[in-house]
Formats: sequence, structure tokens, C-alpha cells
Amino acid sequence: MTSSPEPRSAVVALPAGDGGGAPLSERARRISVFALHAAFVLMVGVAIVVVAVGDMDGRGTLLAALGVWALAYVGFGPLGLTDWRRESATAYLAVLVAVVAVIAWQEPSLLFLMFLAYPQVWFFVEKVRVGALWTLALAVAAAAGPAIAWSRGDEPLWGPGQTLVGMVFSLAMGLWIFRVLDESAERAALIRELERTRAELAELHHAQGMAAERERLAREVHDTLAQGYTSIVVLAQTAAAGLPPGADGVAERLALIEEVARENLGEARAMVAAFSPLALDSATLVEALERLVERFGRETGLATRLDTSALGDGGAELSRTEEVVLLRGAQEALANVRRHASATAVVLRVSRVGAGESAQVSVHVEDDGVGFDPEDAPGVGLAGLRHRAEEVGGTVDVVSAPGQGTRVTVRVPAR
Repeated sequence: MTSSPEPRSAVVALPAGDGGGAPLSERARRISVFALHAAFVLMVGVAIVVVAVGDMDGRGTLLAALGVWALAYVGFGPLGLTDWRRESATAYLAVLVAVVAVIAWQEPSLLFLMFLAYPQVWFFVEKVRVGALWTLALAVAAAAGPAIAWSRGDEPLWGPGQTLVGMVFSLAMGLWIFRVLDESAERAALIRELERTRAELAELHHAQGMAAERERLAREVHDTLAQGYTSIVVLAQTAAAGLPPGADGVAERLALIEEVARENLGEARAMVAAFSPLALDSATLVEALERLVERFGRETGLATRLDTSALGDGGAELSRTEEVVLLRGAQEALANVRRHASATAVVLRVSRVGAGESAQVSVHVEDDGVGFDPEDAPGVGLAGLRHRAEEVGGTVDVVSAPGQGTRVTVRVPAR
């Protein structure tokens, strides 16, 4: 059996999809199904009793027709239809039309069953046009017998008229049902869009909160630890300058105090730089990298250059958070060059690759130093950088080997 692509029904359980999913909750669906079954049992049961105890022609034919309807209902109608199967629904509706035709021909007084038959059409069709055709078929089947009887003078005109009035109400009900389904699908789509927007806003607020907390910590470190270490360095220098001749041991201790204070001051400043992207406050990413490369070359004496030829005319087009990740990546890589590489030259490249959703901007820092095995020395700084890059959907790659230099690449998505 084949499945309908996007079925719509008031009762049958439907798969959720981009069209909005089932319009009823599970509890409401169960109540509707129960009401449908109860109405069927009640009305068909009454019809069977009327036929069984009444004095009418064609009793066997009527009971057989009602029995066939009940079997179809259980076999491939509402009671047996636990998932959407177009062939089963079509077969059931065909049986329904045939049963109504027999009842209308044999005993028009049983056409009160149309109050059950008409609504069932709209429970098992996917489109308004299909429902209208089945409703028309039911109306023709129900009106044909009474119309012929009326033409012979055996049936009053109001019999076929009632059938036609019922058809009009059925069509109105079907249009209302499908309008409700369409509105439900629109609401479901709107809810999904709102949920996506809320998730994006929550992620943005989280990132902004993290950035604000980093800047707050940077200010705290700058105003407390960094200032304290600076005072220790100055005090140690002042004390060393005032030592009398021959106090070599004390001078050595003071020099050690100054050295330790300077190292910790450097760590505090590095922490401030890592938390607070001051270099980006009034400059583009490329300008911040230019200053970083220029200062690194001046401080270390290494041949250092910045290559932006692969960036293209479109520029970086990054958010502040993404720019911070690239800048921190360059700072961390250059700090490792300073400490461990014993290099003579460093190249920092900025490039943009791809287009659309797959576009990326990357910063590469490559040196000609001693290199290392990345598996044996992952480094705390690189681990932190990877975590920061992952927060914005980026990656960090380290390529190195002993004696072959090192290349650190930081990539982030670009818009």
C-alpha cells in the first residue's frame, strides 16, 4: 500500500511534517474517535432494530447491507484504519455509497443514517474537491430511490429534498473542517518558527553574557592582580637600588622577586588580553592583526609578516565573537612561537574560502621553528582555543612535526 504525501484528517492519526503535523492533540483525537465509534454503534444499531422488528419489504437485503457496512467499518474503515491508507479509505467510502443506495431504494425511512454517512466522508479525504465528490455521490445514492418513488407518487417531495439539504450542510461542514486544518497547520508552522527564533535569541544572549563576563573579569584582573604585580616590580627595583655594597645575597633575592613578579604580571596581562578584545574595540580584524604582527616582530626580532591576499574583496564579514576567536587564535599561536618554537620567521595569513552557508574565514600562523608532536603536547592554551572556536561553530587545526615547524589554523563560519 502507498502512503499519502501529506494527509489531512480530523480523526486519523497523522505523521508530523513540515505541513504542521496533526491538528488535534492525542487526547482530543481519542475523544473524536470514541465519539465516531459511539455514533456508528448507536445509529446503525437503531437501524438494525427498526428493520428487524418492523414490517417492511426487503428486510433481508437491508440487514445484509447494514452488515456489510459494519464489516467494512471494522475491516478497513474507521475502526481498522490506524494509519493513513488511501486505498482503504477509498474502499470504505465506496462501500458506504453502495450501502446508502440500497437503503434509499429499499427503505427511505432509514435515511436518518445520512447524519452518520455525510460526516464520515470528511474524516477520510485529503482534499476539499475529493470530499465534495464523495458527498455528491452519497447525495445521488440517497436521492435516487426516493426521487423515483416520488415520480411514481409513492414518496413525498420532501424526502429527496431532505437529502439535498443534508448535502449542503455536509459541504459546509467539510469546508469548515479543512479551514480548521489549514489554520492549525499555519499555527504549527508559526510556533516552530517562534521556537527557532527563541533558540537563536537564547544563544545570542548567552554569547553576549559570556563576552560581558569575560570583559568584567579582564577589568578585575587589570585593576587588582596586574596593578599589584607592577607595584611588586617597582618595590623590588627600588629596594635593590638602595642596597649597600656587599649585599649580594639580598640583591639576588630581590632580583628573584622581581623576576617572579614580572612573570606573573605577564600572565595577568595575557589573561586580560584573552578576556577582553581591546584590539578590536576601534579597529577591524585585519587592522588588529597588523598591529599584533608588528608588535610581535618588534618584541622578538623575528621576521614576521601578515598576508591577506587570500581574504578577497568581500572582507571578513564576521560577528564580533567570531573576530575575537580568530584574534585569540593568532595571539595564542604567536605566544607559542615566542615560548617554544626557536623560529627565525613567522607568517600570519588570513583567508576566506567557500561561499554561502559553507563560507569560512581562517587565520593561519606558520613558523619555521623546531616543531613538536601535537599528540604529545596538546597544550592548555590550544585546548582552550578549540573550545572557544567550537562555541561559534569553528575549528582549530595544528600541523607540526619535530624539526619541521608548526602551522596553527583557526577557522570560523563566515556570512
